[in-house]
Amino acid sequence: MELNCVQFLRNKTILVTGATGFLAKVFVEKILRVQPNVKKLYLLVRASDNEAATKRLRTEAFEKDLFKVLRENLGDEKLNRLLYEKIVPIPGDIATDHLDINDSDLRERMQKEIDIVVNVAATTNFDERYDVGLGINTFGALNVLNFAKKCDKAQLFLHVSTDYQNGMKYNLMFRAKLHGWPNTYVFTKSMGEMLLGNHKENLPLVIIRPTMITSTFSEPFPGWIEGLRTVDSVIIAYGKGVLKCFLVDVNSVCDMIPVDMVANAMITSAATHAGGSGVHMVYHVGSSHQNPVTFGEIHEIAVRYFTKNPLRSRSTGSLIAVSKLRFISTMGLFSLYMTLRYKLPLQLLKLIDIIYPWRKGDKYGDKNRKIELVMRLVELYEPYVLFKGIFDDRNTKSLCANQKEEESQNSEKMMFDFDPKVINWGDYLTSIHIPGLITHVLKK
Repeated sequence: MELNCVQFLRNKTILVTGATGFLAKVFVEKILRVQPNVKKLYLLVRASDNEAATKRLRTEAFEKDLFKVLRENLGDEKLNRLLYEKIVPIPGDIATDHLDINDSDLRERMQKEIDIVVNVAATTNFDERYDVGLGINTFGALNVLNFAKKCDKAQLFLHVSTDYQNGMKYNLMFRAKLHGWPNTYVFTKSMGEMLLGNHKENLPLVIIRPTMITSTFSEPFPGWIEGLRTVDSVIIAYGKGVLKCFLVDVNSVCDMIPVDMVANAMITSAATHAGGSGVHMVYHVGSSHQNPVTFGEIHEIAVRYFTKNPLRSRSTGSLIAVSKLRFISTMGLFSLYMTLRYKLPLQLLKLIDIIYPWRKGDKYGDKNRKIELVMRLVELYEPYVLFKGIFDDRNTKSLCANQKEEESQNSEKMMFDFDPKVINWGDYLTSIHIPGLITHVLKK
C-alpha cells in the first residue's frame, strides 16, 4: 500500500472517463500540476472521432480558467507540449461495449499500458429517462469495469458515485420510490454500484461518494466553478431578487464539499489501495458529519452577502435589494400555498429561467404548464432540502488523517487535503463560493 501521492502518480498511465465533466477536469488538472511526470492520461469523451475528441478537450477543458495556473507556471509553449505528450483524447461512449473504442489497435495498446481506471462519466439529471440513466450510470459503469479487467497492469478501478445513492425517506418517482430512491439519477447510480460489487472479481475497487460538489476551496485557485450546481441555483435566484419563497427545512444540513477536496480524496484513495488484495472500499466525501452547515445558516450568510454586495439588474442597471426568504417546510404546505395563491408567483417563473437558461426562448406554454414545471422543480429538490440524514465518513476521516501524517513528514504544505473541518462556511461562501459563481457563471 502506497500513500505518497506524488510518487504514486509518477509514470502511471490512467484512463479517465467523462473527462470534460466538472470533477474530472479538476482531477486531471491536479495530476498534471503536481506530477508532470505522469506517464499518460487517456481521456475518454463522447465524440465522433479523434479530431472531435481533441477539440472537445481543448475547448471544454484546457482553455478554461481552471488551467490558468498551469499556463502561468509553464507558459503556453511548455503547457501545450505537456498536453501533447501526456494527454491522449479517446472518442468513446461508456454506454456501449468496449467503450465504443472501435480502433482495435488502440484498444489493445490501452489495455497493455493502463495502470488505473477512473470512471467519472455519468448523467446527473435528476429526472433522466430510465433507458439513458441505466445505459450510462448502471450498465455504463459495468462496461468500464469490464474494460478495466482486460487491462494487463490494472491496479485499481476507482468509481465516482454519489452519497445519495443510499436511498432516502423522501421519494417521488414511482419506481424509484418503490425501492427507496428519490429520482432516476441516484437510483441508477446505486444499481451501478451493485453491479460493480458483484462483478469486480480480483480487481481492487474504490468507490468515492461525494455529496453536493461546490467550487474549489484552494486549488488551483479558490472559487472556480462551472455552471449552477444544486443549491447554487437558489443562491443566485435569491441574489437576483426573483426568489421570495422556497421549500426548505432551515434546520436540515446542506451537505456540501468543494470539488478540489473530492479530487484530492480520489488521488489519495487510489494511492492507498492500488494493487491491494480483495479491496472494496467506499469513501463518503462530504461535510455533514464533521462540519455541518444548515440551510438556515446558508440563508443568513446569503442575506449578509447580497445586502453588502448587491447584484445589478441587467435591464435597468440598478442595484437589486434582497429581503429574507419565506421558508415553507413541507411539500404539503407548499402545495397548499400554491393552491391558495391560485396563480404561479412571478418569482418562481423567473427561477425556471435561471435554473434552465437554455430555455429562455421558450415561455413554457400556458400558465398551467408553468405551474407544472415549477412543481416538478420543487419535487426534484425536495429530497435534498428536507433530507435529515448525516453521512458516516469514518473511512474518509481515517484516510485523511493518514494522508496528513504522511505529508507532515515529507513536505511543508498539504498538497492533498480533503478535511472538511478546515472550512469556515461563512468565509468560504462569502469570500470564495458566491464570488466564484458571479465571476465564472454569471460572468461578472
